[in-house]
Amino acid sequence: MNSELFTLPFNLGLYFILIYSVVRSTVWFRNLSRSDKLRLQRGFFGRPFMDSLREISMESLLHLKIFRKNPVLGYMHMSLAFGWFLLIVFGTIEADFFGEKHLNPPSHAIFFRWFNPDHGAEGFAGIYSFWMDLLLAFILSGLLLAIIKRFTPRLMGMKKTTKHTWTDRIALTSLWLIFPSRLLAESFTCGVHGSGSFLTGNLGNALASFLPAADIAPWFWWLYSLSLGTFFFLLPVSRYFHIPVELFLIFMRNSGISTGDRHSSYTEVQTHACSSCGVCISTCQMSYAAGIHDIQSAYFIKGLRNDRDIAGITANCLMCGRCEEVCPVGIELGPMRLIERRQGERSDRTLKLQEKYSLMRRRSTLERRPTQSYRYLVREEPEKADVLFFAGCMTHLTPSVIVAMKKIMDSAGVRYRFMDENGGVCCGRPLMLAGRDREARELINHNSDVIWKSGAQILVTSCPICYKVFRESYYLEARVMHHSEFINLLIEEGSLRLGYLHKKVVYHDPCELGRGSGIYEEPRAVISYVAELQSSEQERNMSLCCGGSLGNLTLSSGKRAMIAADAARTLTLGLPDELITACPLCKKTFVQATETKVSDIAELVAAALPAPRRENAKKRPARRHSRATSNG
Repeated sequence: MNSELFTLPFNLGLYFILIYSVVRSTVWFRNLSRSDKLRLQRGFFGRPFMDSLREISMESLLHLKIFRKNPVLGYMHMSLAFGWFLLIVFGTIEADFFGEKHLNPPSHAIFFRWFNPDHGAEGFAGIYSFWMDLLLAFILSGLLLAIIKRFTPRLMGMKKTTKHTWTDRIALTSLWLIFPSRLLAESFTCGVHGSGSFLTGNLGNALASFLPAADIAPWFWWLYSLSLGTFFFLLPVSRYFHIPVELFLIFMRNSGISTGDRHSSYTEVQTHACSSCGVCISTCQMSYAAGIHDIQSAYFIKGLRNDRDIAGITANCLMCGRCEEVCPVGIELGPMRLIERRQGERSDRTLKLQEKYSLMRRRSTLERRPTQSYRYLVREEPEKADVLFFAGCMTHLTPSVIVAMKKIMDSAGVRYRFMDENGGVCCGRPLMLAGRDREARELINHNSDVIWKSGAQILVTSCPICYKVFRESYYLEARVMHHSEFINLLIEEGSLRLGYLHKKVVYHDPCELGRGSGIYEEPRAVISYVAELQSSEQERNMSLCCGGSLGNLTLSSGKRAMIAADAARTLTLGLPDELITACPLCKKTFVQATETKVSDIAELVAAALPAPRRENAKKRPARRHSRATSNG
């Protein structure tokens, strides 16, 4: 047992992946914008650095986010990641403390039992050997769960796992071989020398009782080294490159770097940080409710990483944000899809321009005039008002919500103006989702001018999509409020006299209002004033999409109906009298998917109003707020 040749695959693989990771990280850093470079440099000194270390401990090693959602799945990831980390740390200590010399190379820690076959027979060495066996058993238990997850994911609480490339399969096989081969290598060695602890010692004695352990042990040490080396060499071209990249991503994110609106080094880091764990597949309604299994975020990211044509995957998404909510790595999946859509739109536009230019040349037409997409927009002089109510496209298609909001504001004595009563224009969000940013900006500029000229301090909208866009894409002095927030404000001020409706209702959190904007408590507070609120299996940040999302223009009506029916069925398991939502699009979708009565939160409140005040009653403006900013 004097030869160290078997350590060569491990050493080559280890130094390869270390050098490759450093070079790749350096390239990513150099390609960052100057401002992002400064953010990252500052992030390594101070609180962001400590926050990054904390997140690495909690998520990259312990996987607490997955553990909270699925304890068995969380244990599996934790045992493999944290267990391997502890095995390396304590193995290094073992080699330094019990070895013949200090500051040993990494191979002496990894193959410690080969170099010290008699270790662990008695005393403190025996206690330490027991601890190392316990860590190995911990990892092997997670490996067993990983194998079960791969072949029978439903036993692990997952509906489906991701598809693997051939490099992923080879890397996975080598990963699965690492710890069993270590167990057998150490066990056969311990069987020869009568050492080891409860796992390697007992297994080694059992194997040595009927097998030539001394002859077999070297083969398993070779297998252990080859498995490690193969895994390291395949890291850059497999899904497992996320292991080192995720650390870099965490430091970048905690330093204040974000996705933005175009591809960058940061988005490239995110694509390589995806572990293809499959959690996004299990939570995607298009997968388990509509039977569409190949467009989920794991495949979108994999397509980006491998430079494939993913136009179909990019467009075929509800953009509901459920996958982003459960992503254990924290990848900004929605913004990355929008970037890809914009890039696809620009490519289409470039082709059209080239075709147009060729046609112009053929016709010998040299005249080029700048055009405007929305020349029909008329600059108007709006009436002054304290509150502007913007219904939006979908609310105009659900006029009962408008009637309810008028009744509520009239009853509360609010001095308001209906901004788009005669039609108006869209907020611009559908154009953004389609990647047509220039046209969206024209609408935004027009609406901003109208809002500014009105002098309104509060802009109220009934559509969560409009609400999110007005807050994030407009620069307004007015405070933007969703109508559920505004109604709650009126109730707290005492402006509304409401009766109690004596009915049980369940509330559906719209995607853009809940996950998209963080508005969870105000709608529930409003409902609790007038009715009994039931809880739902899927609510708040894990609320179900209604299926009618404007973020997907390729999904068939039949598939949308399947998603809506499944969501409505889940929401109404408690047999409520009404299903309440706070989005006109969600209401329109759910009305066709369930026999339970569906109402907007404004309609529920309007039904609880007493007789209107006398017409000559003095109208009172809504309370003024010092925080009158567009970002609330």
